[in-house]
Amino acid sequence: MRKAQLKVTDPASKASAEVVFFQFGPGPMGGVKANVDRWFGQFQEPREKISAKTEEAMVGKTKVTYVQAEGTYKSGMPGGPQTAMPEYALAGAIVEVGDANIFIKMTGPKALVKTSLTEFKKMVESGLK
Repeated sequence: MRKAQLKVTDPASKASAEVVFFQFGPGPMGGVKANVDRWFGQFQEPREKISAKTEEAMVGKTKVTYVQAEGTYKSGMPGGPQTAMPEYALAGAIVEVGDANIFIKMTGPKALVKTSLTEFKKMVESGLK
């Protein structure tokens, strides 16, 4: 499931965001829509209050679905104990590669995630060109 993770740290504020890479083979984890809905469901507020956005892009011959949301993020494993993280944001990318899509999700303080969006997209797309 989890293939890699890294941290993005703002040198000035020392705030950090987590970037996690997942890959699932065929099975019950659902397709793009199910995972986008799951990501939006990780916020305390309803979807219409979290500035939920999706955008599809073609990078070469590969389809990428970008996801953004902000609000009170519930960190922790689904079904387990969760911690409410107010003023957080999520930036995600789902890279469609056959039956084993790659899921990349960055979560952290809203300001840091927003200022990291351009670099996040560059990172996602750099491996696809």
